[in-house]
Amino acid sequence: MTRFAAMVAASIAAMASLISAGHAADIDGAGSTFVAPIMTRWAGSYTKSTGVKIAYDAIGSGAGIDKIKSGAVDFGTTDKPVSPQELQAAGLCQFPIVVGGVVPVVNLPGIAAGQMRFTGALLAQIYMGKVARWDAPEVRAINPGLKLPALPIAVIHRADSSGTTFNWANFLSHADRGWKEKIGTGLQISWPAGTGQQGNDGVANAVTQTPGAIGYVEYTVALQKTLTFGQVSNAHDLFLNPNPDTFQQAAQTVVWSYYKDFSVVIGDAAASAMAYPITATTFVLMQKTPKDPARSRAALAFLKWALEDGGDDAEALNYVALPPLLVKQVETYWSSALPTLSAAKN
Repeated sequence: MTRFAAMVAASIAAMASLISAGHAADIDGAGSTFVAPIMTRWAGSYTKSTGVKIAYDAIGSGAGIDKIKSGAVDFGTTDKPVSPQELQAAGLCQFPIVVGGVVPVVNLPGIAAGQMRFTGALLAQIYMGKVARWDAPEVRAINPGLKLPALPIAVIHRADSSGTTFNWANFLSHADRGWKEKIGTGLQISWPAGTGQQGNDGVANAVTQTPGAIGYVEYTVALQKTLTFGQVSNAHDLFLNPNPDTFQQAAQTVVWSYYKDFSVVIGDAAASAMAYPITATTFVLMQKTPKDPARSRAALAFLKWALEDGGDDAEALNYVALPPLLVKQVETYWSSALPTLSAAKN
C-alpha cells in the first residue's frame, strides 16, 4: 500500500469511528424482557425530552445480571431479586423500578381472554406433563360450563435465563409440593415437559402459532400480541384476572422497609385478598463503584426520571408505577448505596 493510500484508509477509519461514536448510546442497559415494553417507551420519552440516548437490550434477567457484574452496561435489570449477600459480593446495589404480572396464555378455539380458570396446582400439573389434554377432568373441574376442546396441551416455556420463569416457577412451588420438591425455582430450571423459546416474545409467538398451546408471558406482552390470558386463583382461593388493579393490590401490601436492598418476591409478600398471585417487580442493578461514573450518573438521572415522571407511560402500557412512598425509599437508598453519584442526592 502506498503512503497516500494508507493516509486515505486511516482518514476513512477515523471518520467511521466518529460516525459510530455520534450514534452511540449515552446510557446502556440490559436484562429483563418482562420490562422491555415500558423500558423502550421510557427511553423514547426521555430522549425526546432531554436528547439523551438510551440503548436497552432485552436479553433476559440472568444475562442482565451478568452484564452489570462485568461492567458491560450502565445498569442491569432482573425480575428475580438478587440476595443482599450476592449484591455485596459483586459490589452492586438493587432497587425496584416498576410492577407488572406474569400471566398464563393459551391458544384455544372459542375461549376468550379471562374465561379460562387456573389454579397453581393445575398449572404445575400441566407443566410437569401430568395433565396433557384440555378436556382432562382436572381442567374441566375448575372450568364448569366452559366448552373445552379435545386437544392435547402443547406446553411452551422460556429457554433462556429468565426472571419471568423465576416468578412463574416460584408460584408453582408454593402451589404444588411435587413441583417444589422435584423442580423448584430459578432463572433457569430443568423443565419436565414442553418446548423452550427465547424471551417473552418468543413464548408469545409460539403460543400464537400452536393450536392447543399454553405459555406464560408478561401481561403487557399478552395484550400487545392479543393473546388469550386466564384467571389465576390466589392464596385466598379467589380467581382473579391479571390487570393493573390486581397488581397494585399486591404492590401496596408489601412492607418494603422490611427487606434489605428491597430483596423480596412481591407475589410472596402480598397480603391482599384481591392481589393477583403472580405479580412481579423488575429491579435495577447498578455498580456501587462504577467504571465510568459519568455514564452511571446519567443512567441514574434517567431512572430517577422514570420513577418520578414515567407513571403515565407505565399506566399506558398496563404496568403499575411505584407508589410515592416507595419512590422516596428508593431515592433515600441511593444516597447510601451510590454516594459518589451526585444524581442520587437530588
